[in-house]
Amino acid sequence: MSTATSHFAGAALDEMIATRRDLHAHPELGFEEVRIAGIVAERLKSLGLEPRTGVGRTGVMARITGGKPGRTVLLRADMDALPILEENDIDYRSQTPGKMHACGHDCHTSILLGVARQLVAEKNELPGSVVLCFQPAEELGGPKGGAEAMIQDGALEYAKADVSLGLHVWQDLPVGVVGVTEGPWMAAVDEFTVTFKGKGAHGAMPNMGRDPVVALAHAVTALQTLVSRNADPLKELVVSVTQIRAGSAFNIIPETAWMNGTIRSFDRDLWAAIPQMFERVVQGVASAMDCEATVLFERGNKPTYNDPKVVPLVRAAAAHVVGADHVRTDVRTMGGEDFSAFLERVPGVYIAVGSRNEAKDLRYDHHHPRFNVDEESLRIGAEVLLEATRRALVS
Repeated sequence: MSTATSHFAGAALDEMIATRRDLHAHPELGFEEVRIAGIVAERLKSLGLEPRTGVGRTGVMARITGGKPGRTVLLRADMDALPILEENDIDYRSQTPGKMHACGHDCHTSILLGVARQLVAEKNELPGSVVLCFQPAEELGGPKGGAEAMIQDGALEYAKADVSLGLHVWQDLPVGVVGVTEGPWMAAVDEFTVTFKGKGAHGAMPNMGRDPVVALAHAVTALQTLVSRNADPLKELVVSVTQIRAGSAFNIIPETAWMNGTIRSFDRDLWAAIPQMFERVVQGVASAMDCEATVLFERGNKPTYNDPKVVPLVRAAAAHVVGADHVRTDVRTMGGEDFSAFLERVPGVYIAVGSRNEAKDLRYDHHHPRFNVDEESLRIGAEVLLEATRRALVS
């Protein structure tokens, strides 16, 4: 491990932990983050900053202007929770039944507030500017999510950033390990809904109808050929049908059958081709079964892409904090992230900060009702983000 001087030990870490636990106990869903946005705005005001509130409905932004010329870096943290009933037996357990910080956004907000305090303390020596971006509704994602809402509300015009940075506590990595992967490391997220329409009939007389359930069943299987026979086998692709609904009684062939699911991909060219491929397979199956298919294909997040020109400085920053042996360069997931909307417009890096600790039973995955992190990840995340920001300002 590195012996780099810690800016977030002692009282600074205690403050981040206390903030995180307060936010954890009071979770708010996407675009409902009134309390947390208020806390963020007041903290920023107490630092002498002039926060902009209501950006993208419930987002908060502020600028730290350094005393020397330099670049502008945007730092983003998400704030929203999930509609999950928490099962952790902890003092700071969610006080709102059915809502929980099960993904670590409480950690991200706390980390960015800690980094903001340190940056303000050294702003006279700071080259350039740092724009703080506290984003709502990451979990909604895509056109419906908080990143696009803030962008549409002028966040990037306000920031005028050269580089964008963000981080995510990462339960797939042990605490003390940091992941900085070049290129796409989180997937594009698409959602599909298909309704097959046939002709209802008695279950004992299928010849009198056109069975949409059979059409749906064949489509579920046929869609896997997108992966096995349509896509380049060297380009990752996941097709998952996750919901199926049809019928009202054991002896009735229904008129319609419905399915819903998701497609995940990394490659941008493959991502662009997927809707047409999907439509062709579904309509072909429906036609073969003498049914009709109505397809709704919704594009969500694009791939979360770490810019190759920015990655080296972030890896160096991470190595400075945790040591080169604790920096991973191969962390990838088919999960999605709407920070991709920022990275698409402003080159940057999204950092994975290890938060798992098996010895403390802090091992449950993101979106699990027992998700919780080793809070040492707050210190490490803050140190890495601070060091990466300093390097990005002068690179």
